[in-house]
Amino acid sequence: MRWGISGFGWVARDYMAPGIEAAGGTIAGIADPSPQARAAAEAKGYAAYETTEQLIAESGCEALYVATPNHAHLAPVRAAAAAGIPVLCEKPMAAQLGEAEAIAAAVEGGPLYGTAFDQRHHPAHAALREQIAQDAIGRPIAARIVYACWVDPAWSPGEEPHDNWRADPERAGGGAVIDLALHGLDLTQYLLGEPLIDLAIMLQRRIHAYPVDDGGVLSGRTASGTLLQSHVAYNCPEVLPRRRLEVLGEKGLLAATDTMGQTAGGTLTQRCGASGEETAIAFDTETGPFAAQAAAFAAAVAGKPHDFSAARDLNLMRLFDRAYREARQCL
Repeated sequence: MRWGISGFGWVARDYMAPGIEAAGGTIAGIADPSPQARAAAEAKGYAAYETTEQLIAESGCEALYVATPNHAHLAPVRAAAAAGIPVLCEKPMAAQLGEAEAIAAAVEGGPLYGTAFDQRHHPAHAALREQIAQDAIGRPIAARIVYACWVDPAWSPGEEPHDNWRADPERAGGGAVIDLALHGLDLTQYLLGEPLIDLAIMLQRRIHAYPVDDGGVLSGRTASGTLLQSHVAYNCPEVLPRRRLEVLGEKGLLAATDTMGQTAGGTLTQRCGASGEETAIAFDTETGPFAAQAAAFAAAVAGKPHDFSAARDLNLMRLFDRAYREARQCL
């Protein structure tokens, strides 16, 4: 499948474009208003355009991946939908709920839309979900997540000029929590096969001198009563343990370490609730979440069964937005 990419920053350049190619796709071209981003794309042999409209009109792309800053998701999604081109849009759906609503309206009844929750495509998480479905730990009691990193005010990996838009409340829609927590919220729904129905958030602005949250704790509950607790942060040194996912059940514990993130690998174990014995669970450690996501979206475009859903993602955005707005009032 020939992909267009709208927004050629760090994630698109270093992870999604290689992931598309690893999944057997090709890059038809990229669109980015930055001359530096276009030059970086051309250095990799990709056609580069200034606007998404030019990319769609001239590149012959068959799908569009949107990786612009959060506040700029709506326009390229609308352009793709108007052209009948399936679109995979980075999370969150948008910086503001109103724009997420507009995205859902733009794709309703049109081409396939997916939000790029790449963590639901990590092979370790697929294996973890299968263990839960097979009753390996009995009824789930709680999902527990730590997903943290270091993002200081000047953070801008490999990009010139340096511009950390993730710390800009207008372009990002918030800080660490809107960037990182939605991965865990969506992943919880995926692993447990049911929606979150309650959510509360507490924020901190503890270490970094920027006008958004640099950390947060989330707690929630699924439809059947499984609890969620999640700590996300931009203020955790990256040499420390900072990526762990656990699902506690009445008969045991499933734990994934260093699986949440952009790369392949990590570990997945099951600990028996009766004996305490721990067993490693095998999974594909070679395929990264971006390659798996690109393959899944291409298969969905080809008509294969899939679980991409604009309606589900919008419902999660609504739940998140209510809790996040309340939390920001106390920050």
